[in-house]
Amino acid sequence: MNTKQKIIVILGQTSTGKSDFAVEIAKRMNTEIISADSRQLYKRMDIGTGKITKKEMRGIPHHLLDIYSPSKTFTVNNFQKLANKKIAEILKKNKVPIICGGTGFYIDAVVNDTIFPNVPPNKKLREKLSKKPKEELLKILTKLDKERAKNIDVNNPVRIIRAIEIAKVLGRVPKLENSNTKNEKTNSAMAEFVSNSKFDVLKIGLILPPEILKERIRVRLLTRIKKGMIKEVENLHNSGVSWKRLSSFGLEYRHISQYLQKIKNLPTSKRKELKNKMINNLYTDIWHFAKRQNTWFKRDPNIIWIDPRSNDDKTKILKTIEKFIE
Repeated sequence: MNTKQKIIVILGQTSTGKSDFAVEIAKRMNTEIISADSRQLYKRMDIGTGKITKKEMRGIPHHLLDIYSPSKTFTVNNFQKLANKKIAEILKKNKVPIICGGTGFYIDAVVNDTIFPNVPPNKKLREKLSKKPKEELLKILTKLDKERAKNIDVNNPVRIIRAIEIAKVLGRVPKLENSNTKNEKTNSAMAEFVSNSKFDVLKIGLILPPEILKERIRVRLLTRIKKGMIKEVENLHNSGVSWKRLSSFGLEYRHISQYLQKIKNLPTSKRKELKNKMINNLYTDIWHFAKRQNTWFKRDPNIIWIDPRSNDDKTKILKTIEKFIE
């Protein structure tokens, strides 16, 4: 008999419709949603992160949104602690929590009860490294730990710096352990996944054909631009968030920050040209990010993949959910 507490995870690439699908499932189950998005937890970062609106929530309680200042650093360790606390609160209500998001690292941290290296922040090293371009940071990490350099997010300088910080202390970035297997020897590449989780987990992945996903990304990007995404970034900077900090959030915030700095004192005609170039480059970067997300999630053989456009897929997964929670 399985005595582990149940949780449901809804994951997938950007623009696959995770938030809407999670709300639909939560409505049927009368439960609550925990966001697993590394940027949506920041306040005032709404349009650029595609944060779900109150109207879109349809009355379903959402947790770990708008909880932190964008001027401060929030780590995966912080997320793990807060998410576990929220899971416990929801379970006490006799509800099955739903974790929804596209940040695979955050999801794995909770689901697999990951143990992180006990290496404290090195402020002097961080200040020194933060002045270097991401390409140089990646070279430094490669010299210290080739394996970690191969699978790290190359567009996330904060994560690269943290990896360098750990590698300098420990000699390399250790493979993250599961609390249930830290004293066991295993050669299984899949040992880190759900079979060793402290929870009974149902993972549902949303997937779309590449050509459909690319078009969704394009339409979503243009819609966000019209809604005022550029103004959102400008307002964040005017409120005291540095350009450097905004760039560290990657994708929309990095490209728009660079664009806003470049257009100062430029004529309108030049601004329009730079804006179009920025949008095209951002679209390409979001697509590359989506492919990296897919690579991360495909490591896990326990995910049940569905096409959110398919009624047959939805019917089957609803039956799977019903069986899971009974």
